[in-house]
Amino acid sequence: MKIKILTTLFALFSTALSDDKKPNIIYLMLDEWGYFESGHMGHPELLTPNIDRFASEGMRFTNAYAGAPVCGPTRCVLLTGLHSGHTSMRSNNGFAPIRANEPTLASMLKPQGYATGGFGKWGIGGRGTSGVPENHGFDEFFGYYDQVHAHTFYPRSLIRNSEEVPLQGNDSTSFYEGKTHAQTEIFKESLGFIEKHHDRPFFCYLPWTPPHGLWGIDEDHPSWQLFKDKPWKAGQRTKRDARVYAAFMHMVDRQLGEIISLLKKLKIDDNTLIFLCGDNGGQAYFKTPDRPHGFFGPNFNRKTGKRFRAGKGSLYEGGLKVPFLARWPHKIKAGDVTDHLCYFPDIMPTLAELSGAECPKTDGVSFVPTLKAQAPQKPHDFLYWEYLGQKAVRMKNWKAYQAKKGEWKLFDLSKDIEEKNDLSKSQPDILNRLIAIAKSSHRPIRPGKIFNRELIDKDRKQAPHGKKQKKQ
Repeated sequence: MKIKILTTLFALFSTALSDDKKPNIIYLMLDEWGYFESGHMGHPELLTPNIDRFASEGMRFTNAYAGAPVCGPTRCVLLTGLHSGHTSMRSNNGFAPIRANEPTLASMLKPQGYATGGFGKWGIGGRGTSGVPENHGFDEFFGYYDQVHAHTFYPRSLIRNSEEVPLQGNDSTSFYEGKTHAQTEIFKESLGFIEKHHDRPFFCYLPWTPPHGLWGIDEDHPSWQLFKDKPWKAGQRTKRDARVYAAFMHMVDRQLGEIISLLKKLKIDDNTLIFLCGDNGGQAYFKTPDRPHGFFGPNFNRKTGKRFRAGKGSLYEGGLKVPFLARWPHKIKAGDVTDHLCYFPDIMPTLAELSGAECPKTDGVSFVPTLKAQAPQKPHDFLYWEYLGQKAVRMKNWKAYQAKKGEWKLFDLSKDIEEKNDLSKSQPDILNRLIAIAKSSHRPIRPGKIFNRELIDKDRKQAPHGKKQKKQ
């Protein structure tokens, strides 16, 4: 009997120690990955077996929103925990920086003993600005700083902590072709960081560019081999763009699978929390007469026939709704689905709670109770966005939207997910309440600083920006 009691107490003690251990955190964000662009969401053509398995082993959020409807501003919201009415960077020109000394996810986690690395597209401060990642808590960042630089997968160089890293065999005469594919190098560095720091807590931020960008892929890439003979002739710049897009989705799916295999090999899978999401709403690429919602229908629900309104760049649902998954073996219930309403400002308080870090002032709400299926979960009073004169507020199921200098519209998303039925005239009290929230949520921007424009321009010239591109 005594032995049994001691065994039980030891087991409880071991569990408590395990629960107190700081989790490794991987945040993988795929650029323009659409809400319905995966197999587990019913897509009949895109091959995403590892993403589908990830969803079955973790939690899927049905009601998650990006921080903004475009690349740079949404990254700023994610990394600083502030909504777009409070951020210091709200443009999408590619190089605009956050201010010096602004806290980020990395600078919050670093004092807790976390190794901090980022690999992919930074987007909130080009080289020679106040917003470079190595000055905002990242031990290292490898990839693109300026998101215009990221518009090709065959640049002459990538950037590591503001220093150029040449890519062999890329001369930029074609933005679609070269010897060294940037995503391959970024993926290798992602794996290397995890392996190097597996014996201590780490934060691995992976804002990968695929499936967005100029769709160039190595001819011998195994993911391209799966799609190269598909009879799809849709494309915006070439007749093969849709096929390369599908290959990109399969490529990042395979890479996700390799990351999880590495975690298991290193015996740290059980103590690693992985988030997987899109960065903003989908874009209706490669439209054809029989596919008016875009060739792969990123915002189109094939089961219901309904579509989120608009897409990237808009504050309607189509510009903000993103796929959002979380996986943490034995901590998050496998196959769970939640309709908890959340958005990118929530990541900072969530990671602060999980790591024991001191959280800077944010506009977010921790959703740790949702992840761990513990009650109560504090709801948002409201969610707020602004971009290029547009404004949007969500309060429970009510959403107000204003186009630039336009009239406010009001929608009940519980009945009208397509935002077709404007209730502004029949529900003036609710609308006025949301308009008041919008007014109080906006502050004048206090931007970061540019110190060396020549460095910015040097990176941007490696990729198309208003230039005629050589087609395949």
